Amino acid sequence: MTENQHGLIERRKAGKRLREKTPRSSHAGWVPAADRPDPLSLLQAQDEGRIQKLLPIKYGRMVASPFAFLRGSAVVMASDLAASPVTGLDVVLCGDAHLSNFGIFASPERDLVFDINDFDEAYPGPWEWDLKRLAASTVVAGRENDWGAKKCRQMVIHAAETYRQGMDEFSTLSTLDMWYFHIDADSVMKAFEQSSKKGAKSAGKVVKKAKFRTQGQTLEKLTVMENGRRLIMSDPPLLIAFRDMGFEKHIGDAKLRLLAEKSVESSWNQYLNSLPDERRYLLRRYRLVDAALRVGGVGSVGTRCMIALLKGHDENDALILQLKEAGPSALETYLPEQPTYSQHARRVVTGQRVIQAVSDIFLGWHTSESELQYYWRQLKDMKGSFDVTTMDAEGFKTYVGICAFTLARAHARTGDPSAISGYLGSNDTFAEAIADFAAAYADQTERDHQSLVAAIKSGRIVAETGI
Repeated sequence: MTENQHGLIERRKAGKRLREKTPRSSHAGWVPAADRPDPLSLLQAQDEGRIQKLLPIKYGRMVASPFAFLRGSAVVMASDLAASPVTGLDVVLCGDAHLSNFGIFASPERDLVFDINDFDEAYPGPWEWDLKRLAASTVVAGRENDWGAKKCRQMVIHAAETYRQGMDEFSTLSTLDMWYFHIDADSVMKAFEQSSKKGAKSAGKVVKKAKFRTQGQTLEKLTVMENGRRLIMSDPPLLIAFRDMGFEKHIGDAKLRLLAEKSVESSWNQYLNSLPDERRYLLRRYRLVDAALRVGGVGSVGTRCMIALLKGHDENDALILQLKEAGPSALETYLPEQPTYSQHARRVVTGQRVIQAVSDIFLGWHTSESELQYYWRQLKDMKGSFDVTTMDAEGFKTYVGICAFTLARAHARTGDPSAISGYLGSNDTFAEAIADFAAAYADQTERDHQSLVAAIKSGRIVAETGI
C-alpha cells in the first residue's frame, strides 16, 4: 500500500468516525425554532443602504413563486441552517447553491464549461449547507412543475447520491488532477442525450445560444451609435446610462466632470491593481468611455450594479465589464469570523476563483470613495442558463444530478473529499435524510412565500411585478 493510499484510507476513517457525533440521519427533517426570526425582517435588514427605489422590483420578482422567493432569500436559509447538525468539515461555500445558480459559460480558452456561476455569498463553512440548499431548491422547483411528493423525493435522493458518488470519485484524484478537473458542455449534452429527448433538445438550445452570446452580440444589444460614438443605451428602469440620470441638476457641470474623472481614475486604477500583470497589460489597451446602472438578478436587486463600456482601437473594438456592489455574505453572521474574507469584493472574487474550475480573466475589485466595494467581471461571456420550470421529469433529474456532481467537485477543491466521502459512506442513509429535510424545508419556503404575498397585500412591503 502506498503512502497516498494509506492517507486516503485514514482520512475516510476519520470522516466515518464523525457519524458518532453527527449521525447521517440527524440531517433529516426541518422544524422551525420557536424563536425563528421573521424571514421578511431578515430580507428587509439587507435592504439597508440599497437603492430604495429599486426594492419594489426585488420583491416583485421574489413574490412570483416560491422558487423565486427561495432564490432571493439566501439570508433566510442561512439563519435557518445555523442551528442544524454539521460534521465540522468545512469548504469554501458557494453560499447560494440553488438550481438556477449553475450554468454554462466560456473558459479563457473559449471552450464552454458548466459550473456554479454565483458567488455573492461565498464564505467558508459546512459543506452540508450548500447541499441542503440545492436539495430544497430541487423540491420547490419540482412542485412548481406539478410533480408529486414521491417524484420530488426521488429527485433529491438522486442529487444526494450523485454528490456522494462524485465525492468518492474526487477523493481518489491527486490534488493537481482535482484542481484541473472540469465539466465541459459536451459532457452535459451527453448526459441529457442519454436520459431525455426533450431535455437534450432544450440543452442543445442553451448551448447554441451561449455560443452566440459573445461580446459582439452584447454590444449590439446594449449599445447604440450616436454621432459616430458607441454609447450604452438607456432602457429604464433596468438600464440607465449615467448621462441620462440628470446629475447636472444637483451639481454644476464643471464640478461634476471633475468629480467623475477623479472617481473613475481611482476606481479604474484600483481595479487594475487587483489583476495579475498580464491582465493589466491587456486592459491598458482600452479606455473607459461610458457607464450605466443595470438591474439584474433577484435577491441582489437594489445593490449598485453597473456596466462599463471600454473602447479599444476603434468603436467596434469594445468590451463591456460589469461592476457589482459587494456587501457581507448572508452567511457571515452565522459562521466563525474569517479575517481573510473581510474585504467583501475580494471575498467574492476569491470565492469564484477557488470554486470554479476556470474563471473569468477580468475578475477584480475596487473600493469607491464612498467606501462601497465592487467586484468586476465580463458581462455575458457566452453564458447559458437552464430553465428548470420547463423541463420534463427526466431532463430535470439529469440537470439536478449534473448540479450535484458540480457541487461535489467545487467542495472537493477546497475541502477534504476523503473525509466527506468517508462520512457519507456507501449506502443511501444520508440521501434519505436529505430528502426528508428538503421536503420539510420546501414547506417552510412556501409558508415564507405566502408571508411575502400577505405583506404586499397589506402594504407592509411594496412590490412591482412584471419587471
